[in-house]
Amino acid sequence: MERSVDAIRAHAVKEYVAVARRRGEKLVRIVAGDVHRALKLKNRVPNVCNALKSRIFLDQNHLAIEDVSGPPSGMGTRVIYTYRLLDEKEPRVEAARTPSFEKLRGLLKESLQSLGGGETFLRNERNRFHGHAAAEEK
Repeated sequence: MERSVDAIRAHAVKEYVAVARRRGEKLVRIVAGDVHRALKLKNRVPNVCNALKSRIFLDQNHLAIEDVSGPPSGMGTRVIYTYRLLDEKEPRVEAARTPSFEKLRGLLKESLQSLGGGETFLRNERNRFHGHAAAEEK
């Protein structure tokens, strides 16, 4: 399997990333099904999807995922990965650390604080859940 993952990454770099960089493009799109067909793989679509979104692929090629579209499972021939081509000096920003994520994280923290904190909230929910179950048994 490891060899097929390396082949998937190598194909994506050669046929998509390198071409986009030569053209001076800022974004590159890769369709998982196109890679799967080009490499004549059989039932390896999950491997293709995992290889195209792997940290190794992103880091080695100075890419950041801009968008992923396709089926809700995130696995399938119709999955389209859109990458932003970074300069080699530009750090790759994790999606989980974008300003909009930090705002959402802050909202949850504030909400839980209004309920006594996260631990208190979970303890109360567990007691309420188990309390109902214990009352039904009696």
